[in-house]
Amino acid sequence: MKFIFPQNYQFHTKILGLIDYKTAIFDVIWGGIIFEIINLLFSSFNLKIFIFIVFVFPVLIFSIIGVNGESFINLGIYIIKFSIRQKLLFYDK
Repeated sequence: MKFIFPQNYQFHTKILGLIDYKTAIFDVIWGGIIFEIINLLFSSFNLKIFIFIVFVFPVLIFSIIGVNGESFINLGIYIIKFSIRQKLLFYDK
């Protein structure tokens, strides 16, 4: 069976069909940074788990769900570009 894809179709590989590799690497780095900071600041195990969940899971869930299929990294880049060149995009239309 042959599939015909249009030329402007962009194929993105994803881990288990949920999250792309750039976002997964970002999530792992973010979780590692938060984990190291928590280990330096707190000694209670329950407090460490609570703070880790509060700071890591919202980012992880937002990166899995995304916004209209866009990755978390690309969405951040779009927001930064818009905030820098806001008037340029407004006057083009």
